[in-house]
This record gives sequence, structure tokens and C-alpha cells, in this order.
Amino acid sequence: MTDHYRFRHVARMEWIKLRTLRSVRWTLLFALAGMIGIGIAAGFNTRNPRGDVTNNILAGGALGSVLFAVLGVLVMTSEYSSGTIRATLAAIPRRPLVLAAKAATFGLTALAAGELVTVAGFLAGAAFVHGGVPRPVLSQPGVLRAVALSGAYLCLIGLIGLALGVIVRHGAAAITALVALVFVAPLAGLAATPAGQFLPELIYANSLGATKPVQGFTLSPWAGLALIAAYAAALLAVGGWLLTRRDA
Repeated sequence: MTDHYRFRHVARMEWIKLRTLRSVRWTLLFALAGMIGIGIAAGFNTRNPRGDVTNNILAGGALGSVLFAVLGVLVMTSEYSSGTIRATLAAIPRRPLVLAAKAATFGLTALAAGELVTVAGFLAGAAFVHGGVPRPVLSQPGVLRAVALSGAYLCLIGLIGLALGVIVRHGAAAITALVALVFVAPLAGLAATPAGQFLPELIYANSLGATKPVQGFTLSPWAGLALIAAYAAALLAVGGWLLTRRDA
């Protein structure tokens, strides 16, 4: 009776659920306001004309990554807390299809939103850069790439949060694990070790959102993006495997 459901049908269902979550709208609005505010503050306080002005302006991505990551967790764990996951899986027993549709729907939404808030933060920050400091524009070498990859990073960190939500299933526990793995680890001494190059937040700060090479950091922006995408894909694969082997 349920074999007639295809990916497009499930994706449509997931889109309806996603757009009706108030937390999605409020989180994205807060991310937009926060990244614009931080971008303006960073642009206004940038004094070194030889520094990476674009990287400074994109500092609001740190706040954005926290918000997108937590949002990814909540999009998944809210279904467990409300019990709607049981109805979803009863209607569509093909659990990998459900997760694939949810990840694709959320991922595309997060990518569009991530690019929007990143571009808005960049343009706002660039407008407030002092006259003595070169004002970055998207046509300059590396700037468009840094802005675009910063938006893509917000999408990927959101998908990592979604995957942890599938694996852990409890919102508070998943958010704790996410914060510890992604945001606390760089502050716990790992940043100064060789392993620091493989931590998502440091890849973002030193590679994706930078227009100039960071001394001691060997990963290129595209290699860093591919590595974070691999993290997200691996965690989603683990989540899909667990989803097929335990009760909703």
C-alpha cells in the first residue's frame, strides 16, 4: 500500500513539515540579524589594511554555524519528541528514503539560507570598513569563493546536526555532543595540534572563509569543503543505518 511513495512525494511531505516549524523561521531570522550585526562590527573595527578583511567580516559565521547546527538537530529530534516520526515511518516504511528526503529538503533550504545570510553579513560589513582599509568586493580574487563556501559551510554543519539528531534522537544530548565535537574541541588545545586542520570550525575559519593562505594551515578551501561534506555524509550514513535497526 505504501510502495507508491517516491522520493518527490516524501520530499514534499518533509518540506511541509519543515516550513511549519516556527523554530526554523526564528533561527534563520536570528542568524541573519546576528551575522549582519557581527559583520558591521567587524568591518568597523578592522584597522589592518594588509589583513584578510573578508575573513574578518565573515566572523559572524561562527554564530551562524552554531545556529544552523542546532537547527539541524532540532529538525530531526522534534519528530521524536512529538511522536510524528512514528506516523511518518508507518506511512513510509522505507526509512532510508525518509532520511534521504529529509536531508535533501533541509540541506537545500539550509544552503539557500546560508548563502543569503552570509552575503547579507558580508555586504553589511564591507559597507562599514574604514576608508584607510581596502573595502572588499565580490569581484576581487578569492572573495566570492570565500563568501560562497562560507554559506555552504552553514549548510553542511546543519546536516551534521541533522545526522547527530538521527543518531542520538534526544535534542539536548545531540546538541551537547555537537557542541563538544565541533565547537569545544578547537578550544580544548586541539587547534595547536596537527589534528586541528581537520576540525570543521577551524577549516571554516582558516580556509573556507579566508582569501589569504593561513600560515601553517595546509588544507585548501576546496579540500576543506570536501572533508566537511564527507563528515556530513558519513554521519548521515550511520544515522540511516541506525534508523533501519531500531524502533522509532
